Amino acid sequence: MSEDTKYSGGQGQVVSPETFRDSVGTMDQSGKRKWVYPRKPRGRYTNYRYLVSIILLAIYFGIPFIEINGNPLLLINVLDREFYIAGKPFYPQDFFILALGAIASIVFILLFTVVFGRIFCGWICPQTIFLEMIFRKVEYAIEGDRNKQIRLDNQAWDSEKIWKRGLKWTIFALISVIITHFMFMYIVGYRRVFQIMQEGPFANPSNFLVMILFTGAFYFVFAWFREQVCTLVCPYGRLQGVLIDKQTINVFYDFKRGENRSKWRKGEDRKAAGKGDCIACNQCVVVCPTGIDIRDGQQLECVNCTACIDACDEVMVKVGLPTGLIRYATEDEIEQQKPFVFSNKMKAYTLVLALLVGFLGFLLYNRGEMEAKFIKPVGSSFIIRDGRIYNTYNYTLLNKTNDKKAVTLKITNPDHGIVSANGTQTVVVDKDKMTKGSVSVSFPENEITRAKQNITIGIYDPEGKLIDEYDTYFEGPFKLQF
Repeated sequence: MSEDTKYSGGQGQVVSPETFRDSVGTMDQSGKRKWVYPRKPRGRYTNYRYLVSIILLAIYFGIPFIEINGNPLLLINVLDREFYIAGKPFYPQDFFILALGAIASIVFILLFTVVFGRIFCGWICPQTIFLEMIFRKVEYAIEGDRNKQIRLDNQAWDSEKIWKRGLKWTIFALISVIITHFMFMYIVGYRRVFQIMQEGPFANPSNFLVMILFTGAFYFVFAWFREQVCTLVCPYGRLQGVLIDKQTINVFYDFKRGENRSKWRKGEDRKAAGKGDCIACNQCVVVCPTGIDIRDGQQLECVNCTACIDACDEVMVKVGLPTGLIRYATEDEIEQQKPFVFSNKMKAYTLVLALLVGFLGFLLYNRGEMEAKFIKPVGSSFIIRDGRIYNTYNYTLLNKTNDKKAVTLKITNPDHGIVSANGTQTVVVDKDKMTKGSVSVSFPENEITRAKQNITIGIYDPEGKLIDEYDTYFEGPFKLQF
């Protein structure tokens, strides 16, 4: 830490923060990129993150192959307007449910940010998982840890540097291709992706062009842009500064315990000498994947990845000092030794989230099995035959279930109406399909007293249960009323 940054000893963490808050840790004063060479992390939290990452990666690479009742577990095909969530089909008509789900997700993220800071960024974010748990692992395996990477970067382009960089970049490109193909499986399904691969680029030029563009984007992000996605592009880092307060759990450096910093001397009574527990080893800095010094306080570059916690705890164990100098804590806990309290703001977020999730569950449960529409063709009119008035309607029946349904069409209001679809009242609709056709609706002539009569057509399942109904109008001859 520079001489310009001083600690207030109880009134706050940093008195003069301008020396580090006025710039991004991955750029120098001229705006030139400063490459980050983080040391390979190890420790308790790192092991937990490995486990979480393995589970999330297994989910990402496994979901496209999971089907429920013949439907994909998750499919977001915007081009063909095919959407499946948890194996259930969703249609543009159901987008209000998806919109509500998106709102609930945003509130969920806001709640977690208010309570746990950027724990999403460090533990769950795909950018962090792919970069730290896949691409950096390849980099460590080929180029070695921090010091070897720095040496390799500074040496001339000799045979060692050429083959190591060439091998790394080739593997990065292959991983980017794999990630892109699995991403497209969420859009068109794994069968279609395999079909495109078998048919080749000449049979599907546009698909291959899009895949190449996305592969290039992934390669650019994970091979070069890296942590700058979090510090320069992602809006969540900026949003964090608005949401967190002194009761938010974050990765914090205990400056009251750590200051004043000084190098470690064996057998020294640091407390009697007026020294803090921080031995100025800088391991928390060299292990940081965004290149910051957590001891300067909260910064937008911090993604709560816990690498600094493990690095500091490892050093504390070696020198015989208590662990937890850097830890998950609230600012109040560090400054005033106040315990964590679930604040009113957190309770309000939780209540809103619970209401949204409950309402979303209600909508999903009552989404309906069938959606029907009956529209009179433009320019069509009624006919009178054998004492009955007939109108023709074009129908659209959308089956939202995973079962083939034979539904019965009936007039529910007013009485004495008859629906006929090619001589029958039954229409068969395949699962997850939309069926279109035409029906004839008739009423006794003396039942129709208006030129336009409101009617309701009901759709019944084979057990006689009403599953949907549609309000429309029925045309008849104009009659004078006396």
